[in-house]
Amino acid sequence: MQEEKSKEDHSRLINVTAKDLTARNRRLVEVPYTATLSHAMNTLVANSISALPVAAPPGHWIGAGGSMIMESDKQTGVVRKHYIGILTMLDILAHIAGEDSNLSDLDRKMSSQVSSIIGHCLEGLSLWTLNPNTSLLECMEVFSKGIHRALVPVESSIESNNTIAGVELIESASSYKMLTQMDLLRFLKDHHFDDLKTVLSRSISDLRAVNDSVYAITERTTVSNAINVMKGALLNAVPIVHAPDIAQEDHLQLINGRYRKVIGTFSATDLKGCRLPELQTWLPLTALEFTEKASGKERDVVSCGVESTMEEAIEKVVTKGVHRVWVMDQQGLLQGVVSLTDIIRSLRSALS
Repeated sequence: MQEEKSKEDHSRLINVTAKDLTARNRRLVEVPYTATLSHAMNTLVANSISALPVAAPPGHWIGAGGSMIMESDKQTGVVRKHYIGILTMLDILAHIAGEDSNLSDLDRKMSSQVSSIIGHCLEGLSLWTLNPNTSLLECMEVFSKGIHRALVPVESSIESNNTIAGVELIESASSYKMLTQMDLLRFLKDHHFDDLKTVLSRSISDLRAVNDSVYAITERTTVSNAINVMKGALLNAVPIVHAPDIAQEDHLQLINGRYRKVIGTFSATDLKGCRLPELQTWLPLTALEFTEKASGKERDVVSCGVESTMEEAIEKVVTKGVHRVWVMDQQGLLQGVVSLTDIIRSLRSALS
């Protein structure tokens, strides 16, 4: 009887699809390729999201990564728009606080069209769809490779047997929803699958989810310097560490964060709480000052221990709405990081 119950539960997990994962998600929030950065940023802030698909008329653009992801009329099948890339908060930050940063020129920079900055950060060139019938395990396989989000057509016109591990570069549908790594982990947290209990009770160390290569900035690193080094290293967030012992020039670059005390986190998504008029006065600040102003208070560092369970790590990222947890030793010093990608990769490996 116990074997039959286990088999049934595992089947239920396997039968979860991308359509189920996006069932509660709203319709896609997007911007046209002609939108200004100011308009795009207002859209991001108003919807409390950190990335937007960019839509253009069909036949004029090559999609990110060679993709052909279209929106078509449900009745006639006529293509109405072509999604050409993803605009993220880091794209906007990198554009306005780049090496040629001139804060008095912010209005001109924010009047640039979004199409002119797509691809400045690598994530903007990552545009994927997942067939709605893609299994949960296949979605995990995709997200374990570092893909943060994918479009899921509400009604796909592409047969699911044309997919490779659920990922598609060609799609045409009348509407889409966005599926993110966070959506997947929130679903796992909210649905208590019996066959996940053993895996979730194991430690993050045992599951090899901890990445001990962790780069950091210091309490004296400015926002502009932080953004430039994050862009160069393809990082969306970095810990801010106490480093009174380093040379002055090291405050301008990433340093090894291990065995240092974490006093904050600087993330591109901090911009979600930042209106444009505030941005001009906040950019010259240190990254630590910026994070406190963006949140309106001193923020707690979201962390866990090396022996914390996977269930505890998932609980923290979902309830706190963060995309990584800093891993500390018993003295409270930084040992590593567990990102959403790390969590999904280790879960997928344990379930195989």
